[in-house]
Amino acid sequence: MKPVRIHSWNVSPGEASAIQMNLRDKITIQPLPDEIHLVAGTNVSHDPNTNTIHAAFVVLRFPDMELVERHGLSEEITFPYVRGILAFREAPPIMKLMKRVQHSPDVVLFHSHGLAHPRRFGLASHLGVLFDVPSIGISDRILVGLHDDMDLEKGHHAPLVHNDKEVGLALRTKDGVNPVFVSVGHKADLLTAMEFTLECVTHYRRPEPIRQAHLAVVAQRDGENIDIDVGGDQTTLF
Repeated sequence: MKPVRIHSWNVSPGEASAIQMNLRDKITIQPLPDEIHLVAGTNVSHDPNTNTIHAAFVVLRFPDMELVERHGLSEEITFPYVRGILAFREAPPIMKLMKRVQHSPDVVLFHSHGLAHPRRFGLASHLGVLFDVPSIGISDRILVGLHDDMDLEKGHHAPLVHNDKEVGLALRTKDGVNPVFVSVGHKADLLTAMEFTLECVTHYRRPEPIRQAHLAVVAQRDGENIDIDVGGDQTTLF
């Protein structure tokens, strides 16, 4: 995968906010592609004791969720923790992994937020715009916004509203489990993002690409070499 836009990551928090504000006008909101063959997922893990970030990027065949490609890396964290600009800590290692990918995904599910962000430009939007790839933000927790109570059945959802605007939705992916929070990253709209997220759910609360990326980043953190390219000839290792 190759980015279509680049900028420096070695910036101050104020400059980082300005970059977000400048790039958010590049977001395109439109339905996801009709034909999707490959889907990717991301995950990161921070180790504050060693000031290290571990990242994983997996590509799966859709809809079978067979492993196609997987990459990981660990590197020193160089950007301070500042709420609302976590992309400047997490995006650089993910971006490096995306550049390694040989089988470009049709959609990327980022374990992060897209428009459900204080400046409407979370990591899912940021890297979606830089690579000009359809992207969805899916998180386990809310960054901004509130939603009404929901029924307990799979598929039920409620708008996530911030400053009187719908920025995403809370989505029940399994009966009786806590919802995940879905928002548009880039080249997606909320309806098709929700529908596709549900199509990526197998036996677990998290969509399978993100679950696979989470397991991969745990292995990366434990010192395993997780890089693999099987071209779809092998089923998932997890």
